Amino acid sequence: MESKVVLLLIADAWMIYAGYVYGTRFIRQYSNYFLGIEWMVIALSGSNVVVLGLIGGDHSSPSYGLMLFFDAFSRSFGITLILVLGMLRVTHRYKPTPAVDVGAFGLAIVTGLYLAVFGQPITTPWAIFYIVMNALASLFMFYVALRLWAAAERRHAVWVVIATVGAAAVAGTYDFIHIPGDDENHTIFYVIAITLWALQMTTYFFAYRALHNHDARVDGDRSNAGTGSYDSVEAGDAQPRSDR
Repeated sequence: MESKVVLLLIADAWMIYAGYVYGTRFIRQYSNYFLGIEWMVIALSGSNVVVLGLIGGDHSSPSYGLMLFFDAFSRSFGITLILVLGMLRVTHRYKPTPAVDVGAFGLAIVTGLYLAVFGQPITTPWAIFYIVMNALASLFMFYVALRLWAAAERRHAVWVVIATVGAAAVAGTYDFIHIPGDDENHTIFYVIAITLWALQMTTYFFAYRALHNHDARVDGDRSNAGTGSYDSVEAGDAQPRSDR
């Protein structure tokens, strides 16, 4: 087995692990279905890549069609709009309504199906659309990094910037650049891309956890301050007064 194929499998294993493990934690620990489901979609995509490799990359197989669907799902509205809506929980305490849930995932599913069936090969307008969506999501994640920095979570802030820049570089070159010496399946490119996507998923989970914990500490401090203030008033009222 070629070394680049081994590297691809290692990167894919990391992405699958990050998707299933952190996706499950998003749902179980934080009830964040936006991020949990999107992380699992990416994990399914990674699992499907293994299946596609085992059957020899046959473009007529259902597995190849699934790969196109998962790719379009995440690049259009998954790791863009759905990512932002999910992160808003810890940046703005936003809890979407069921209509927003259904609308966001419905939009990603319809777009994914359309591009998988009718949008191949990807045309320039769609490629630009992917880049624009990624750029908007990246700007939001830079804001998340600023929030982390302000919360004294500077290590997480730096990693968010690194992961976001790396993923943006992949998005900007995905449909336009062919690495010299790479094979027809773009194996070298996908080694780099999948590694950065796995880093992105891992980094964003821990960034989310850091902001969630920060919000919990802030809420606790406010609660304690409010209780302390009330107790002091009660204690003051209980003291005997000289004018009585």
